[in-house]
Amino acid sequence: MGRLDGKVAIITGAANGQGATEAALFAKEGAKVVATDLEIEALQEVVDQIRANNGEAIAIQHNVASEEEWKSVVAKGIEAFGKIDVLVNNAGVSEPRTLLDISMDQWQKVMDIDLTGCVLGMKNTIPEMQKAGGGSVINISSIGGLVGMAGTSPYTAAKGALRSLSKAAAVEYAKQNVRVNSVHPGIVVTPMIEEHFDEQAKQYYESLTQLPRLGKPEDIAYGVLYLASDESSFMTGSEMVIDGGWTAL
Repeated sequence: MGRLDGKVAIITGAANGQGATEAALFAKEGAKVVATDLEIEALQEVVDQIRANNGEAIAIQHNVASEEEWKSVVAKGIEAFGKIDVLVNNAGVSEPRTLLDISMDQWQKVMDIDLTGCVLGMKNTIPEMQKAGGGSVINISSIGGLVGMAGTSPYTAAKGALRSLSKAAAVEYAKQNVRVNSVHPGIVVTPMIEEHFDEQAKQYYESLTQLPRLGKPEDIAYGVLYLASDESSFMTGSEMVIDGGWTAL
């Protein structure tokens, strides 16, 4: 308890799955949470549960691809809690298409949310972190940002770019004590993944994961918690891989 005492965190994509788990864990560890998502009803349930457990959080409906909405989220977070210390760029979508099958509209949708949304998040929160004397940005990438994964060309392109972008931002803002790291989950059972799951796919993913199970949102959330906390104060420009051994081969 208390690993994030005194910190204010924005977490995108917090209505369910990994983002909801991160929001609940951050609040449990003392953070004041600005939880955002397009799915406002589900998001409000997450925030209501945090408050029922004596945590502090607000829910904001948010399209991460909109710069105006990012400005509004940051302003509301500061109005509610006074500052921004942590940004978790968690919101994401996947279009399971090969390079030759994807339409340009589908490609752009993935880029807008999985990459541009993170750029906008950093552009609008890093200045507030500089005012606060430092902060931590955690960009949720993927093992698809490290290795090739067939049938997910736009997703892996966006996540690979996010990995490199995180390193560039880490170098640019290290002197202001703003840390930027990327997290690379393996296959984690969340609503987004289950939407594309059947039993055959599940068995295939399990066969590529060296540990005898797929990931759970909690597996990733505890890594994100470490990067948000002062325990990781000497860590920036790095990749945290939490994949059950997928990329160890």
